[in-house]
Amino acid sequence: MRTCELTKEGISYRILQNLIEEGLVEKIKYGYYQWQDEKAFTEVSVICTLFPDAIICDLSAAMYHGYTDRVPGIWHIAVDNKSARNKFKMDFPIIKPHFIDANRLDIGVSEGNIDGITVKIYDRERVVCDCLRHMNTMDGEVFNTVIQRYVKDKEKDAAKLMEYAARLGVEKKARRVVGVWL
Repeated sequence: MRTCELTKEGISYRILQNLIEEGLVEKIKYGYYQWQDEKAFTEVSVICTLFPDAIICDLSAAMYHGYTDRVPGIWHIAVDNKSARNKFKMDFPIIKPHFIDANRLDIGVSEGNIDGITVKIYDRERVVCDCLRHMNTMDGEVFNTVIQRYVKDKEKDAAKLMEYAARLGVEKKARRVVGVWL
């Protein structure tokens, strides 16, 4: 719920503060609130509502595809690099936006289902390409696990991986790191 929606329904600032103090409403970020009951929204539903154009990426997508067992404490989302930086600052859920050029943003976008919610998420090949792009800054164990599980994945598409790698500028890394195993 947004503050303006609450005001339309006759909930004043004072009433809202009382609801927050009683634990019935939670502030998600400035101007956004949610009810806290058995139907309270999951983190993914909040992300999809607040950022409908965002794409689940990086370690969050790797976990979805079963390429890592490490549960990231934050949600990684890909957004257009022209997006306002300050709109992603929030207490719940914790997100890390990856600002990506518009011409690269839609490469490898697919649909997934997390907690019963349809989300935009990067496919297997895009996840591997993103890991290759960040291989020097990623935890080595996580990186190796992602690559090994991709190689063993029966649904992998090596041709698509190389196509994405060429478009994303990581073709040499893909041939050197993943190509050896394929």
